[in-house]
Amino acid sequence: MDILTNTFKQALRDRKPQIGLWAGLASAYTSEIVAGAGFDWLLIDGEHAPNTLQTTLSQLQSVAAYPVAPVVRPAWNDSVQIKQILDTGAQTLLVPMIQSAKEAAAAVAAVRYPPAGIRGVGSALARSSRWNRIPNYLERANDQMCVLVQIETPAGIDALDEILAVDGVDGAFIGPADLSAGMGYLGQPEHPEVLKTIDEAITRIVRSGKAAGILHSGVAQAKHYLALGATFVAVGVDAVLLARAAEKLAGEFKDTKAIQSGAGPY
Repeated sequence: MDILTNTFKQALRDRKPQIGLWAGLASAYTSEIVAGAGFDWLLIDGEHAPNTLQTTLSQLQSVAAYPVAPVVRPAWNDSVQIKQILDTGAQTLLVPMIQSAKEAAAAVAAVRYPPAGIRGVGSALARSSRWNRIPNYLERANDQMCVLVQIETPAGIDALDEILAVDGVDGAFIGPADLSAGMGYLGQPEHPEVLKTIDEAITRIVRSGKAAGILHSGVAQAKHYLALGATFVAVGVDAVLLARAAEKLAGEFKDTKAIQSGAGPY
């Protein structure tokens, strides 16, 4: 079984649309549930969800049996944290808050072994190499790493072309929430100016030949981004799906409970 080849990276290179789901519940159990739902990729979030290195590892292990590509978002563009995440077995990273070509280049260097990068060599202890059971892991690993940079500030938008030109950047992901805040529209990711900026950014990413990505839970808007050429689109968040479904179910019985509570003793 070939567990080293990054099929998600190959799909992006082939411009095959990949539909994903955000995993923010920080649970191997819930991640396994959604891993079997039919999505192409699953984002294990270490930036805004309460994940640790250990919970990230457990989720990578729990979803490994399913035909879904795990993507890990570290809390920051930090080479030490990235090194640890890679050693747990992640091959695709979504690195947040990239605002310059220099920051993008640092993210690329963090996933590559020397002399191409600065990733520390600890494969004997690492799940990524299956404890040195994968033949020639050190020689082959660099080419299988997929670096997706998150563009979510006006500065990142301004530097987008330079960021995309960095060798080793496989794609750019637009973050509407932070971008809208940075543009002066806090809590308004659907503001016309924000939507216009996003459309223009996705068009620029696609034109560069790199993969474009975004998260949007609205079906029509997600399909709009796919039509623009975005190739990795997340269409929901596990925590939000649970919250809204639970609220809807509870709402179905609120009136009944009120009637029963006022009906008097039996």
